[in-house]
Amino acid sequence: MKKIEIKDIFLSTSADGESEFFPLLSDEDEQKIDKEKNPDTLPILPLRNTVLFPGVIIPITVTRERSVKLINEAEKNNKIIGVVAQKDSKIELPKEDDLNKIGTVAQILKVLKMPDGNITAVIQGRKRFELEEIITQEPYYRAKIKDYVELKPYSDKEFDALVSSIKDIALRIIDESPNIPNEASIAIKNIKSSSFVINFVSSNMTITMENKQKLLEEIDLKKRAIKVLELLSKELQMLEMKNEIQSKVRTDLDQQQREYFLHQQMKAIQEELGGAGSGKEIEEMRAQASKKKWSDSVKKSFDKELKKLQRMNPSMSDYAVQRSYLELILDLPWNEFTKDVFDLKKANKILNRDHFGLDEVKKRIIEHLAVLKLKGDMKSPIICLYGPPGVGKTSLGKSVAEALDRKYQRVSLGGLRDEAEIRGHRKTYIGAMPGRIIKAIKKAESSNPVFVLDEIDKVTRDSQGDPS
Repeated sequence: MKKIEIKDIFLSTSADGESEFFPLLSDEDEQKIDKEKNPDTLPILPLRNTVLFPGVIIPITVTRERSVKLINEAEKNNKIIGVVAQKDSKIELPKEDDLNKIGTVAQILKVLKMPDGNITAVIQGRKRFELEEIITQEPYYRAKIKDYVELKPYSDKEFDALVSSIKDIALRIIDESPNIPNEASIAIKNIKSSSFVINFVSSNMTITMENKQKLLEEIDLKKRAIKVLELLSKELQMLEMKNEIQSKVRTDLDQQQREYFLHQQMKAIQEELGGAGSGKEIEEMRAQASKKKWSDSVKKSFDKELKKLQRMNPSMSDYAVQRSYLELILDLPWNEFTKDVFDLKKANKILNRDHFGLDEVKKRIIEHLAVLKLKGDMKSPIICLYGPPGVGKTSLGKSVAEALDRKYQRVSLGGLRDEAEIRGHRKTYIGAMPGRIIKAIKKAESSNPVFVLDEIDKVTRDSQGDPS
């Protein structure tokens, strides 16, 4: 149940500073209201995110121009209005189809005008009604309505037991919730009317607007009581589970532990849900690893590092480093190769298409491809291309990749002065990153790309290291 400020609902301060008390609905009041006949037409006040139940008193803030006019005029007359919840709270000017068909006749008890022009009104629900049609929209909505009579059980012991159970569970929820004041339990204990108990609890439960509207529309009081009891029982179970989870993580919090409190609470919730969160993440990694074509030594190393991650608290700084390391291992193309196409005519055609001249270079590349085609077992052959800028050294690598039908990756080493940028940082450091070569292989998604180390002559040295 949500936080109920009884003093805000039943007490209203007048302009002279005196408090005015609005009493709970009595059995006599309810019987009197039941005998009343709803008028044929009523001014209609659309409400956003609020469902008003008969007998319940709520404060509402009125901001829309039509609604302000309605409240001002109704206050001067008989103070009786019709209240209907909108289906979509985001709609500023709802049409007839945007309003629920079942609403509540309400009486304005108090109106407080705010300095900003808005109005806060205290209203009390009286009877349900069914909206037939909107007959006018200016200066505010007015609609034809008809009675929506409630079916009440008489001398039903099962119904009495239902109402008693609703009271008991509602009182337990109030006792379990530190945010709900004791006045709420006093109010529930003092309500004698069975239907008002159901309406009061329905109004203050933390359920969706759709569920509240369904409760309002339920014409059979006994069926409504059963539904309220079901929703209350679920709410009590959730509250007890929440308190149990909080008790698991409640320790003597010092200054450092305060920073990790939310993480501990989240972890306890994840354990309660059966290993969600980080546990689910680890299972996903394990599933990805099972599809990899890696060697036994790599698999053994991965499993060892994964178990280490499983033992870590997600709030630890090392957790992110370890997870990033494992994600990198999973993202690398282990034993994933593209099939080479040794078509020398095609290769010669591509080289001539992309580069004018360079006959000696192209001839040497074709010879190299011919040797690869014949031998078929040369591992990682290296070709060094040198020459002045702009003659096509870098683009030759791209043409070779296209000719062989391999992936192409280029790593520029110009101005590089830290060898860790090439080979990567030790993962024990916070913020450790893989090297440029590993990043390029990961991006290539293949273990045999044509790999171009560009501007290798421009590598420099300084106090941080000597990549050359």
